[in-house]
Amino acid sequence: MQNDGRMTNVELARRAGISAPPCLRRVRALEEAGFIRGYHADINPDALGFGVTVFAQVGLSSQAEVDLKKFEELVNSWPMVRECNMLAGEYDFLLKIVAEDWDDYQRFLTTKLTAAPNVAHVKSALSIRTSKHTPGVPIDVDSPDIPDSLEDDDEEDEDESSTRVARR
Repeated sequence: MQNDGRMTNVELARRAGISAPPCLRRVRALEEAGFIRGYHADINPDALGFGVTVFAQVGLSSQAEVDLKKFEELVNSWPMVRECNMLAGEYDFLLKIVAEDWDDYQRFLTTKLTAAPNVAHVKSALSIRTSKHTPGVPIDVDSPDIPDSLEDDDEEDEDESSTRVARR
């Protein structure tokens, strides 16, 4: 599902080697348990005119939790910021920012980011190209480790299907 979020439940069930109803129950259980956070389209930024990606390392004057949260709330209001990660180390945050061009980024930098309360310093790194973009996490599909709470009683469904087929 990480590689193809539009895969049908029937195809997913076939690949998992189970029938469609328990497969759908498992997917819903994964969604409810927070393992699957959502579904989205992978948009090509260049195709929409966002030709520049910048990683900004941001240092704050204060690392008090209230100040960190205020900064995160502010960052969440900026559409150009696509990712925000709090860091341990020299900088407090790493932001992934998309812009139409370098001038667009500089306007954002000077009018929003460096002008924000508590921002002490920003170091910008222009991305030259992306050679790997793999969303999600590495999952070994050959040996899935499914939490017991997400296990489904497939045998009942499979037995019922077999019994129905056998009766015909």
